[in-house]
Amino acid sequence: MATSIIRRGGHGGHERVRKEAERGFSLLEVLISMAILTVGLVSLLGVFGLAMASTQTSQQDMIAKQLANEALESIITARNTSQMSWDSIQNAGSTNCPNSGTSTCGIFLSGAQQIYNAGADGIFGTSDDAAAGEETLREPGPDGIYGNSNDVLIPLTGYQRTIVFSPLYDAQGNLVTTLRGVTITMQYTTSQAKLQKTYVLNSYISQYQ
Repeated sequence: MATSIIRRGGHGGHERVRKEAERGFSLLEVLISMAILTVGLVSLLGVFGLAMASTQTSQQDMIAKQLANEALESIITARNTSQMSWDSIQNAGSTNCPNSGTSTCGIFLSGAQQIYNAGADGIFGTSDDAAAGEETLREPGPDGIYGNSNDVLIPLTGYQRTIVFSPLYDAQGNLVTTLRGVTITMQYTTSQAKLQKTYVLNSYISQYQ
């Protein structure tokens, strides 16, 4: 606040009166305040954008986990129902065929594969999957009701799945013929940041239930 001096005339001369002059904000102060407010709002908008991106990424992470688990469950189910032999539960071209004694065995495709529905054998990751068509994610349509004609089908084109069976050895280095390691790797790209992400599911499968 500024101080002004007012001179008044009186009987004995002049009287000096100090009075504080009233004034508002200067233009510089207004500009600084607006700049600070703008920075705060921009930061807040950035937080909202990050939250929305995280929500979308979380949904994709959940889908990747679900696709990995469904492949493992189909393998275990096929083993439990004796739908395929123990030698078949390997990657195609495997030379570890203790039961059949053949030179090669295994029915699971090697390398990253597109996500298809299970083929005629009901098992994910085998050669007949492509004929069953691309797997889709079903979500409720505009009416919000799941399971009717206006449901939205979302293709899973951005996902790839790799199924790898690995031999296991005991402490003496001997091959364990009744147990194998299973590694299912999901690779997908986030829709927001366009980043390549990977989800890995490690498990074991025994010849016996």
